[in-house]
Amino acid sequence: MASRVEDDQETDTRGSMWVLDQKLDQPMDEEAGRLRSMYREKKFSVLLLLRLAFQSLGVVFGDLGTSPLYVFYNTFPGKIDNSEDVIGALSLIIYSLTLVPLLKYVIVVCKANDNGQGGTFALYSLLCRHAKVKIIPNQHRTDEELTTYSRSTFHEQSYAAKTKKWLEEYAYRKTALLLLVLVGTCMVIGDGILTPAISVLSAVGGIKVRGPTMNSDVVILVAAVVLVGLFSMQHYGTDKVGWLFAPIVLLWFLMIGGIGIYNIWKYDSSVLKAFSPVYIYRYFRRNGKDGWTSLGGIMLSITGTEALFADLAHFPVLAVQIAFVLIVFPCLLLAYSGQAAYLMQNHDHASDAFYRSIPVSIYWPVFLVATAAAIVASQATISATFSIIKQALAHGCFPRVKVVHTSKNFLGQIYVPDINWILMILCIAVTAGFKNQNQIGNAYGTAVVIVMLVTTLLMTLIMILVWRCHWIIVVIFTGLSLLVECTYFSAVLFKVDQGGWVPLVIAAAFLLIMFVWHYGTVKRYEFEMHSKVSMAWILGLGPSLGLVRVPGIGLVYTELASGVPHIFSHFITNLPAIHSVVVFVCVKYLPVYTVPEEERFLVKRIGPKNFHMFRCVARYGYKDLHKKDDDFERKLFENLFMFVRLEAMMEGCSDSDDYSIYGQQTQQSREGLLNNGGNTTRSSVDLTVSSVDSIVPAKSPTHLNYNTVGSSGQVSSHTEIDELEFLNSCRDAGVVHIMGNTVVRARRESRFYKKIAVDYIYAFLRKICRENSVIFNVPHESLLNVGQVFFV
Repeated sequence: MASRVEDDQETDTRGSMWVLDQKLDQPMDEEAGRLRSMYREKKFSVLLLLRLAFQSLGVVFGDLGTSPLYVFYNTFPGKIDNSEDVIGALSLIIYSLTLVPLLKYVIVVCKANDNGQGGTFALYSLLCRHAKVKIIPNQHRTDEELTTYSRSTFHEQSYAAKTKKWLEEYAYRKTALLLLVLVGTCMVIGDGILTPAISVLSAVGGIKVRGPTMNSDVVILVAAVVLVGLFSMQHYGTDKVGWLFAPIVLLWFLMIGGIGIYNIWKYDSSVLKAFSPVYIYRYFRRNGKDGWTSLGGIMLSITGTEALFADLAHFPVLAVQIAFVLIVFPCLLLAYSGQAAYLMQNHDHASDAFYRSIPVSIYWPVFLVATAAAIVASQATISATFSIIKQALAHGCFPRVKVVHTSKNFLGQIYVPDINWILMILCIAVTAGFKNQNQIGNAYGTAVVIVMLVTTLLMTLIMILVWRCHWIIVVIFTGLSLLVECTYFSAVLFKVDQGGWVPLVIAAAFLLIMFVWHYGTVKRYEFEMHSKVSMAWILGLGPSLGLVRVPGIGLVYTELASGVPHIFSHFITNLPAIHSVVVFVCVKYLPVYTVPEEERFLVKRIGPKNFHMFRCVARYGYKDLHKKDDDFERKLFENLFMFVRLEAMMEGCSDSDDYSIYGQQTQQSREGLLNNGGNTTRSSVDLTVSSVDSIVPAKSPTHLNYNTVGSSGQVSSHTEIDELEFLNSCRDAGVVHIMGNTVVRARRESRFYKKIAVDYIYAFLRKICRENSVIFNVPHESLLNVGQVFFV
């Protein structure tokens, strides 16, 4: 491969580079533009922040808020023997809520968002920008010039530089980091299955408190009906669902807070002693191993915290922090304290502590609100699952599935139909299979604590590489987090055989799918890199490429951002003709949350002008959506035509003092001012001969007057007009999308597990997932598939 790259460097000497550092103003809806601008600039009015904080209640905090339904039941599955055990359990709950959701996530982890995007893959994207840990090496140096590609340099002797070097040194470390991220992602998906099951089942179970003779199967049936209705609503989007659910959740928090105050006043105000950590020590000393294993139930009080971070894409961080500190945190403390006060005098009611502690006069209204809040709790994890799968998809770690953006104003709000129905089926299966909150709770706790451990390890790298924290701060954060989470993890290990195996099985299945898909994606890219055609071979074919050039434009899709793909040589070897204009199109995703529209396309000419061959790279962030084909095609050609105009303009200036074709750009080209009707626009124009097959932005100079470039810079308009007319005539003749239909096979001498992974699992996933032509919305009548087989 090295020799191939060198060959490209020696022969591709005709292309030139243009960088016009000027933004293209995109027309957009006024309201959408206002909201996007505020999101981008992180400027919010107080009123808007309060509105978004209110709306975040319906999407972000539902899971965390419904934990009082089942925490004490899972902590004390039997009878309570000692009143001090209740105070000790309450003390554990208070400090768990303080240390994990408040201090760790809301104050620290939420600040590690990637421009508002949360979740494990957002942290991974940050690391990919600050260290070369991405396994697919498809990035180009121009990608680092994006306005959203924020990164910094390290001092060679700094701790961050040493950590970066350690990560980049061996491939297995990069793979281990990716596996860590995938494990966290799979556990979030498992959380998206278990949260609706336990939340809805716990809420609907309140029917049996007032009707003890009712059959448990009726409760299961009602829960299943509620779950079907919940998942059927997802296509409306989190924006509409959030507005619908936010009043319900606000009412829920106010209710449980008010009931908590009532119970503390009525039953036993001495439970407030639980704010002293001394009772935690007494609890463990008195109960020993049983107290330790009860931590699996205590930990359910902080479930939903991981969804809080993953759902950051929907709301600004400050709005989430305001909602948690003002509403969520105090109401949860009051709710748990109220239940504990009730249990101080009713030791036998631990299994129904929430519903039995409700005053009789408001029982049924609270039951209805609790059921609705349980649905909202499910919404939080479902939205988080959609967000994190979209991020995995952009990183090449998940099979191609349909992603629908449900809001024009907030690009982070998405719906994934295939995943939605899979979650629904698995969720109903778990609900009907266990029929027991306790076992589902054990499974739930296992999934949550593993996600938290993954986040802690990733945050350690973020604090070193991105934040440049002092090593003492890193040690304190990591040490405290691991101390709390490993304690909980050791407790849930005792309950693996009591339901805790469920998330492990689900995560293992998704991990296998994601890792095999990523492995196949990497191997396909490596094959493209090793088998790409040298520019010397292309130049040797001559202007006609050794074939008949038929009218039209051929868009050849490839995963390569440099070099001529093997699919092209395979195509012209088997067919007697090629289109008059050939454009190699590479659609790639970068480890950034979004790529601005004006910076999306990179254009490069390949070979001499009379070859009419170009390269166009379309770059997307993991939050971006690839638009419909007509829109994508229109923008592609707009950038191609702009590239031709700029090329002609620069050639007209080649004899002036402002530019030097074979030299470095001059001070005038770096700081040249282009005038148009009295308006002055700063432009940085770099015209050099590219010694490698590179790609560069062709940005529209919206205020540029080509006839006023300079005294000696008359644009070679004839050349420009001739080629633009030629390109337009070819476009009118027809555009054909040429895609490779590759079949991946394992080599005969490969080991059996590799054959199973490639020949069966990957082949099956390729068969059932969406084709590239569907992803790119290519019309069937304009599609040309080129089949090829390669062995890995």
